[in-house]
Amino acid sequence: MKGKTMKLRYIFYGLTSGLLFGLSSCSLNYDPIDTYSDVTEGVTDTGTKVVFKDKAAVESHLTTIYNQMRDRQEHWYVDLLLISDSHADNAYAGTTGAEVLPFENNSIEGSNSVLERDWNRYLEDVARANKLICNIDLVTDNSLTTAERAQYKAEAMIFRAMVMFDMVRLWGDFPVITTVADDITSENIEDVYEQYFPAQNTELEAYQQIEKDLLAAIQHAPDNTAGNKTLFTKSVARTLLAKIYAEKPLRDYSKVIRYCDEVKADGFELVKDFSDLFGMNAAGTDAKARNTKESILEAQFTPGSGNWCTWMFGRDLVNWNNNFTWAKWVTPSRDLINAFKKEGDQIRFQESVVYYDCNWSNYYPSDNYPFMYKCRSANSSIIKYRYADVLLLKAEALIMQDTPDLEAAAKIIDDSSRVITYTKVDQSYVPSEYYIYGNTFVPGQEVVYSPFTGDYDFYPFEQSFGYTVEYVCQTSFLVEDGIVRAWRWKGNNCVAY
Repeated sequence: MKGKTMKLRYIFYGLTSGLLFGLSSCSLNYDPIDTYSDVTEGVTDTGTKVVFKDKAAVESHLTTIYNQMRDRQEHWYVDLLLISDSHADNAYAGTTGAEVLPFENNSIEGSNSVLERDWNRYLEDVARANKLICNIDLVTDNSLTTAERAQYKAEAMIFRAMVMFDMVRLWGDFPVITTVADDITSENIEDVYEQYFPAQNTELEAYQQIEKDLLAAIQHAPDNTAGNKTLFTKSVARTLLAKIYAEKPLRDYSKVIRYCDEVKADGFELVKDFSDLFGMNAAGTDAKARNTKESILEAQFTPGSGNWCTWMFGRDLVNWNNNFTWAKWVTPSRDLINAFKKEGDQIRFQESVVYYDCNWSNYYPSDNYPFMYKCRSANSSIIKYRYADVLLLKAEALIMQDTPDLEAAAKIIDDSSRVITYTKVDQSYVPSEYYIYGNTFVPGQEVVYSPFTGDYDFYPFEQSFGYTVEYVCQTSFLVEDGIVRAWRWKGNNCVAY
């Protein structure tokens, strides 16, 4: 405890000395209207600090939380893709930078700058959520209704659960913080130590807190709104519940199925045109669509608002040469590209991967280099949760439950899609254009070389050397709601465009 005391005293005295320095060097002649002070918030008659003085302060902080999710996409989107996909076979790191390459070759250390940044920012997210959750009920402004208090708290709890869900998948054990640390004073230094240096919780404890937050929030969160998919709604909570029951140490597939069904009941569907999710408008000036019926939660960026993620992954289609002078993160791997080709899924492939000329050749030739294509401009939305993921999650749960229901899993796809297959067969006679060799391997037969087959073959002596070739191409189309969403082909006479 003595070491803890000395550590915190150092912090406290460092803070106070800095404050004294500021007092000696800066003027006090200002009106403190936007920072915490006894003038802005003050304290109650009992000495309790007032964090939010009125309804406007609460709503301002809630707006800050939403802006935090939208504008600080570096950790919850860029880095999350890097860490997950570069660890898998979906992508290469993209660059050869010391902060990035370890995720590809599995040589990550605790000092890695990407991990350090993510750890700090995720905890900052939790802290902002905690500030509202822990203090909203103390607001004395009667214009803040009971229903509003419950809804705002629910939105903050969904945000905290979402953040902690990312954290538990990245790190397993981490400090599950649900309180706001007290101010440090010379009198309470020893008492607040654990608040500033909390112990790590287990993975199971993290999932228990996430579940608790979501079950509480789902009662008061706003309903799904078709025209605004940026909110932490009941549908977002249900999506997260389905995900955590599928991934927590003690999995519950019956609850996965339940919450997937509830998301469907909220009115979500697959879009008919896959390009609506990520495409650009016909003029190439803006995103093709926002708030689609497949989107559950997305961060939206309109012209001038600034989604900079395209800098990290490819070209900005609205500003072609913007930030395209250095190697990009998360380069699609050969395994991923081959998986698309093997399935013959051209529609999804062309919406997921694009080829450009560039100035580097870390993984591919510079004149034919693949890039991630789902973030295409500074105006493109980032979709955090999609209904397609929920459907696949339910199918997985149906298969993984104690009594697998394979027919129901297959029906999830069959209800909204069907496969139509066309087969074309032609026959062609190949004339006798052979080079006859005199070597006789089998009595009565001659060895011939065919320029058509590129191989040697045996034919009866004095027989015509022409033969018939069968040309086949079988093409299958995946049709959903009358729209061709994918196709594949096989055979020796297929011509693909």
